[in-house]
Amino acid sequence: MSAETAVYDPQSVESAAQAYWESRRAFEVNEQSDKPKFYCLSMLPYPSGALHMGHVRNYTIGDVISRYKRMTGHNVLQPMGWDAFGLPAENAAIKNKTAPAKWTYANIDHMRSQLKSLGYAIDWSREFATCRPDYYVHEQRMFTRLLRKGLAYRKNSVVNWDPVDQTVLANEQVIDGRGWRSGALVEKREIPQWFLRITDYAQELLDGLDELPGWPESVKTMQRNWIGRSEGLEIQFAVDAGHEPLTVFTTRPDTLMGVTFLSIAGEHPLAQKAAAINPALADFLALLKQGGVSEAELETQEKRGMDTGLRAVHPITGEKLPVWVANFVLMGYGTGAVMAVPGHDQRDFEFANKYALPVRQVIALKAPKNDEEKSYDASTWRDWYGDKSRDDLELVNSGEFDGLDYQGAFEALAERFERQGRGQRRVNYRLRDWGVSRQRYWGCPIPVIYCDKCGAVPVPDAQLPVVLPEDVTLDGVKSPIKANPEWRKTTCPDCGGAAERETDTFDTFMESSWYYARYTSPGAREMVDKRGNYWLPVDQYIGGIEHAILHLMYFRFYHKLLRDARMVDSDEPATNLLTQGMVIAETFYRDNSDGSKDWINPADVDVQRDERGRITGASLRADGQPVHIGAVEKMSKSKNNGVDPQAMVDKFGADTVRLFSMFAAPPEQSLEWNEAGVEGMARFLRRLWTQVQKHVADGAAPALDVAALDANQKALRRKTHETIDKVGNDYGKRHSFNTAIAAVMELSNALGKFDDASAQGRAVRQEALAAAALLLNPITPHSSHALWQLLGHAETLIEDVPFPQADPAALVRDSVVLAVQVNGKLRGTIEVAADAPKDLIEALAKAEPNTAKFMEGMTIRKVIIVPGKIVNLVAG
Repeated sequence: MSAETAVYDPQSVESAAQAYWESRRAFEVNEQSDKPKFYCLSMLPYPSGALHMGHVRNYTIGDVISRYKRMTGHNVLQPMGWDAFGLPAENAAIKNKTAPAKWTYANIDHMRSQLKSLGYAIDWSREFATCRPDYYVHEQRMFTRLLRKGLAYRKNSVVNWDPVDQTVLANEQVIDGRGWRSGALVEKREIPQWFLRITDYAQELLDGLDELPGWPESVKTMQRNWIGRSEGLEIQFAVDAGHEPLTVFTTRPDTLMGVTFLSIAGEHPLAQKAAAINPALADFLALLKQGGVSEAELETQEKRGMDTGLRAVHPITGEKLPVWVANFVLMGYGTGAVMAVPGHDQRDFEFANKYALPVRQVIALKAPKNDEEKSYDASTWRDWYGDKSRDDLELVNSGEFDGLDYQGAFEALAERFERQGRGQRRVNYRLRDWGVSRQRYWGCPIPVIYCDKCGAVPVPDAQLPVVLPEDVTLDGVKSPIKANPEWRKTTCPDCGGAAERETDTFDTFMESSWYYARYTSPGAREMVDKRGNYWLPVDQYIGGIEHAILHLMYFRFYHKLLRDARMVDSDEPATNLLTQGMVIAETFYRDNSDGSKDWINPADVDVQRDERGRITGASLRADGQPVHIGAVEKMSKSKNNGVDPQAMVDKFGADTVRLFSMFAAPPEQSLEWNEAGVEGMARFLRRLWTQVQKHVADGAAPALDVAALDANQKALRRKTHETIDKVGNDYGKRHSFNTAIAAVMELSNALGKFDDASAQGRAVRQEALAAAALLLNPITPHSSHALWQLLGHAETLIEDVPFPQADPAALVRDSVVLAVQVNGKLRGTIEVAADAPKDLIEALAKAEPNTAKFMEGMTIRKVIIVPGKIVNLVAG
């Protein structure tokens, strides 16, 4: 960029900067550095075809942190890759009559060019796509190791089955009983699935959260709740002759005497046996297969059940208790059987009332304060003691256990059942093993061979990878590898006999659970080599709060697998986590005749605003007619309120888009997209560009002579160094990028008012403009690159220039402005020397004209001086 270019042209500025970086491979890093390492990672994108504003915000946050850390002397790794497997590619391939691979690779090429156009300081030499065999071969090799160690296994499991997409859905993918993509009613289905034993690591995953002070408390709370550690008793209930005992786990054994029936899952072996001789029960079990298995659905659906006809024996009283099948009990949770205490559990109470089953009180307050606390009405549900400490409660109507509190009852029952061999203390977790198999094509093949003689056999390492064929045709019904007998056909590695390959593929969470580690070891023969221990753990991880449970739980779990395989030394994958807020935007619509809404993109709407920027009216640009103004909502296809980042880059330039993304809101909060705000950022960059151009046009600035500065020059220099001090703190300690930008804007405003063409005036201006370019570099790297060159540093890469440090001497003020208050209310201001004595400050405050006028007839009783800030005259 030449000094003669007086008008800020974002396209030429940005293309020149990007060419400069690429020619010097500016952001490629290695481990041979004497600088401290810093690994900054944003969650990798799915190659959907185009970036959205959520991507731009996520990756800009990461880039700002990365560039700042580079300027503070760190060896910074910021990589990028593609989470390239998954069902959306299959759906798009069917819709567009192409292969998922072709669609995916074309999208990757386009999105890569979009990322590059935004100027991110990415080490592209480490790029990968998770759908490439040279990536997923390591995943297959790790899985076979886990299989041999018993950490991977196969079993039948009741799953959420989407009959349209023909695949298993996670509970989180079932919305109101329907598949999240197809909208089809979900069914329960029992099929063989592959699992990883994440439950073996449940306690370590729980304990490890205490070692992550750099993670948001909200994320850690969600993970603790998901792991769900609970201590209780496992108790056996004998069942009618010829049947195995029923085992239940309870965290409230003190309510055992209030059990009036037992509930079991429809898939429980006892239910299946009973249904074999009871057609009505068999019909009911078939009905239960409709609907999903998510906990949210189980909590909200109507309680339904049927008596199996079987009777269980209460382990204390010997009472015969009916065994019911209930639709809120699942085999996948606990033992598939629950002891029902309707007197003290709302779900059991509703069920008992519906089917006229007994309700008994067995818990009461030790010392009730009034008649209401003494009362207990079994006909109406009330959470009688939910807000009371367990220490305040005691057992009633419980025979020999009456008067015991929770702990006393727990110990007495545990000792009794353990002595009798009918129960034991247990720690249970809500966390279930991770189901990793999916019945779809576009995923990593599971490296298992099925042999009639040898069973499920892991594919030997020498035969890996098992490559997914990419040149396929999808009909939307059956996976091409399931439909291809030639691909399935193979030989057993153990006996050499005829065998078939597994046709399920891995859940895509598998690829995204270890990708961060692969970036550290590009080209390595192993999943991770010794370079992993140089870079790991990740110093700053960035992504949406929606990934708090599944991805981040599997991310942590997989790191422990890598550690136990001696590939890494650390216990956790990331030291710090930043969860950025959503990007939201205005919505506009017209009503259709059928009552639905036709959502209109904001780019097609002209809006009228009041003086505060609030929308007062809107019309469709195409016809000039009014449109309705909807709520401000998350950018989405369903509301058609997404803004195309590329269109914004083309119109305003990448730096303006980046600047607005960081200025409009702190990273953790939602960002409301506002094109007027984007235009404001563009004006600021043009103004700064003009200030530099005008300064440079007057010739080279002389050296700064601090001792020769006058008061105005000192004031501007102080403003420069106050800005340096604030912005460094905002970047490095608080990630408060919006306030950092505001501080540089204030400095630019101060420069606009500084009218001094003297030699030292120009020297102070040179320092301020250079500081502005350096301070903005993490956010607006293209324009900062060009401005830095214009200011006389043509051969220096601004990213290699140390982040400026405030000069303590420049921060010292010769004078300060103090607010003068009377009885706590502002009445005036005075300017005094920074070291002025108290008696002089008091005298000047009393003499301040407005203050003196206000205090006529009053007597000063006390003077309070807060140094550097306030003088408060207490008068009456």
